[in-house]
Amino acid sequence: MDGSRIAEGCPFMHGGNTKTEAPVTKWWPNALNLDILHQHGARTNPMDPDYKHRDAVKGLNYDAVKTDVKALMTESQDWWPADFGHYGGLMIRLAWHSAGSYRTSDGRGGAGSGNIRFAPLNSWPDNGNLDKARRLLWPVKKKYGNALSWADLIILAGNMAYESMGLKTFGFGFGREDIWGPEQDVNWGAETEMLAASENRYEDLDDPSTLYNPLGAVHMGLIYVNPEGVNGNPDPARTALHVRETFARMAMNDEETAALTCGGHTVGKAHGTAAGADVGVEPEGASIQSQGLGWMNAALDGKATNAHTSGIEGAWTKNPTQWDMGYFDYLFGYEWELTKSPAGANQWQPVGMADEDKPVDPTDPSVRRMPMMTDADMAMKVDPIYNEICQKFMADPAYFADTFARAWFKLTHRDMGPKSNYLGPDVPSEDLIWQDPIPAGSTRYDVASVKAKIEAAGLSTAELIATAWDSARTFRGSDKRGGANGARIRLAPQKDWAGNEPARLAKVLGVLEPIAADAGASVADVIVLAGNVGLEQAIKAAGHDVDVPFTPGRGDATAEQTDDASFSVLEPLADGFRNWQKEAYASSPEEMMLDRAQLLGLTAAEMTVLVGGLRVVGANHGGSKHGVFTDREGRLTNDFFVNLTDMSYSWHPVEADGSYELRDRKTGAVKFTATSADLVFGSSSILRAYAEVYAQDDNGAKFVKDFVAAWTKVMEADRFDLA
Repeated sequence: MDGSRIAEGCPFMHGGNTKTEAPVTKWWPNALNLDILHQHGARTNPMDPDYKHRDAVKGLNYDAVKTDVKALMTESQDWWPADFGHYGGLMIRLAWHSAGSYRTSDGRGGAGSGNIRFAPLNSWPDNGNLDKARRLLWPVKKKYGNALSWADLIILAGNMAYESMGLKTFGFGFGREDIWGPEQDVNWGAETEMLAASENRYEDLDDPSTLYNPLGAVHMGLIYVNPEGVNGNPDPARTALHVRETFARMAMNDEETAALTCGGHTVGKAHGTAAGADVGVEPEGASIQSQGLGWMNAALDGKATNAHTSGIEGAWTKNPTQWDMGYFDYLFGYEWELTKSPAGANQWQPVGMADEDKPVDPTDPSVRRMPMMTDADMAMKVDPIYNEICQKFMADPAYFADTFARAWFKLTHRDMGPKSNYLGPDVPSEDLIWQDPIPAGSTRYDVASVKAKIEAAGLSTAELIATAWDSARTFRGSDKRGGANGARIRLAPQKDWAGNEPARLAKVLGVLEPIAADAGASVADVIVLAGNVGLEQAIKAAGHDVDVPFTPGRGDATAEQTDDASFSVLEPLADGFRNWQKEAYASSPEEMMLDRAQLLGLTAAEMTVLVGGLRVVGANHGGSKHGVFTDREGRLTNDFFVNLTDMSYSWHPVEADGSYELRDRKTGAVKFTATSADLVFGSSSILRAYAEVYAQDDNGAKFVKDFVAAWTKVMEADRFDLA
């Protein structure tokens, strides 16, 4: 066991993405890195400031794009010839591996941003030669320009590949928008070596459920499991357990997992004709004259027969360019024995297969080649649950095709958020529960009247603000899930989450729900509006007069529209904005706060102003006084920053509970208490710079204005209808 093993039990970033990168870390390894809050800002984006991608997509000639993508499937290029004269398998793998990095734990990864173009994903061993697939697609991207994002094109290529090979796909949604640089907010693992031993990622390798959150793959550099077996040791029964866990972390059940595995391997082939030492370096390590292409080698002439990717060699079916039941014919029609690929990888081959029943060579159709199965394929046969599902598929090919098409659609669209984000003519009309459907909300009610009823209801400012915040803070920009829209905070499982203070929540909802019903408004709208009412009260008490923006139209989801298990992963285990942690974790409170801020789409300045404001209005979890640096609690003042930066006080740790005391330097009297999530705004040089802005005598009004803007951003983060 090496020192790169991830700290046990911690579901967050473990410092890997929140500590400063070299060269600063060489000198100050504990410095907090705020770059993840600004990683995709205006300075990295080459598009014009007024460019709106959704508007551009709406003008795209969808049919022409699909026709062009489908046509290139059989336009084999000399510089990278197609297997069997068809690029379908390669394009499916590109789409799959782009989408397959998604994990439910934090919603990160996935196909929604075109992130596979950048490191580390573009150079993962599992993504070998997918750089060629992107270059093959370049003429289409070049032709259609800004309106066709790489993120959309990559997934569309997978869809068109399947359609060109005979599968009726379930649908497709345009609308993904590209990022312009590597994602710094994704914890892919702590290992410094690709394909390091799996033990680094598990508390107990024999119990796949102990794979450390938020990870979804068994090795650094893989999408899912090792195709040769756990740690490269073939054992289909054991591999099946890891397949089940890794796919579950991508929100797939057993039937979806079996459908994807079998349907994904119904077409295409694996490549393993060369020893690893004979393969060129990955794109990020390649020479400048390689121009971003990796895994090249002069000894391999580019012919499909000689290509090398995973080290495993062969096709899964007799007809690798056709959607059919050939995968099952092979897997269940033969006994299989363990063998080695030409590159030395572990794989399985059929016993006693006649030459005429084998697939042809990908370059020379006059030659027959031995097919193969990976350890994960054999798991479909060996595992009793997967075997039973496969038997059902074999008995009903139409059911198999439909199940796969639906699972493929889920795989490739899971991180796009609600269906309202999907554009184009092929968006399915059916509402799927994993899309978190929300009925349309009313805008035809008297907002002023509702506000007046809330004000007269007798709830405190802190109760109103905390409830609205808890409803909205679940939003994850990573996969566009959660948020205030839908008012799922009133449903299981959210109503019972410790972070939502169930007793306080029930009290507040007991008041707000009748108000909503009487007005014909959604509970979701009224929760947010109530938070605004509380905020306006705090602003007025501080001597300012500012209206908090509000846009009606949220809807209320039902329990039937809510997948309890799917929503359980959104539970906050910490919220630095309300100075709360469910329990102690390996990550510090300030790191976890930074993680939450990034998921909410906040900048460092917005995070700063929200924390300072929520402290002084008394919105801490459980009424805690940590960080409430004011004698005027309940008023939206800049006192948090004024007192934090006041040098007449000094800070002292309290060993008993890990908190801190602010003491008067002259008398030693304790004035305030704090957590590290408070003190970081004075200790981090960057955060202190923001804190000093808000502590200035001339910025009281600016503080209120900026707080309201940041608050409104969080409240409307999931209002995709306003984009």
